[in-house]
Amino acid sequence: MARIAEDLLLLLLDNASARPGLDRARRERVLAAAALLDLAHACRIRPAIDGESVRAGRLMVLNGPPPADRVLAPALQLLLRRPVSPATAIAKLRRETPAAVFAQLERDGQIRRVRLQGNGLSGIKPTYAWPLIDRTRVSRARAVLMAALFDEKRPDPATAAIISLLYMIDGLGAVLSLNDRGWEWALSRAGDIAGGGWVGDREPGLAEVNLAVTTAAIRPALTQHTRR
Repeated sequence: MARIAEDLLLLLLDNASARPGLDRARRERVLAAAALLDLAHACRIRPAIDGESVRAGRLMVLNGPPPADRVLAPALQLLLRRPVSPATAIAKLRRETPAAVFAQLERDGQIRRVRLQGNGLSGIKPTYAWPLIDRTRVSRARAVLMAALFDEKRPDPATAAIISLLYMIDGLGAVLSLNDRGWEWALSRAGDIAGGGWVGDREPGLAEVNLAVTTAAIRPALTQHTRR
């Protein structure tokens, strides 16, 4: 299950317009990165390290069953062809991954697609909204995100990944509305989580370590593009 990518998109749609709170360019990149982190948490990919036959930092596939998930399968297939850098992987996945996440959430009954009025003009591409059908999942995702940022609760891996991704693309404003003091606190906490502080002092599991390491590996691909 592409929990990171799906919960991230649900949070981006959780607003009055029922449309993603991020511009298209950042939305495409962050959802592609989220799919990669879903694979990392499933221990299906990791970045290569010095001394391996693959160039350090490139994403490589680990042994395991093929994912049945329609969001994750294309990302794994891409990396099965050959290891590539996180930037290359995100660039190649950014077009199809968002549509796959939207479609999967529709199939699961989480959202529905609504064509907006006034979009019937000839030659103009229609636009859509995606109202939430069931708020249970997004409410839970928002609650644990807020607890991680403001109550200093240790986030679960998926929440940590979502916070990290939004922080890297300067996208927390798409899911939060805060005053200046709130932003100061939230950005400080999010920066700590994005830096791997969520793993904590206790002995982390392999999946958590792999997720944290892969998150660090993709960070330059997102932050460099965002600064341009």
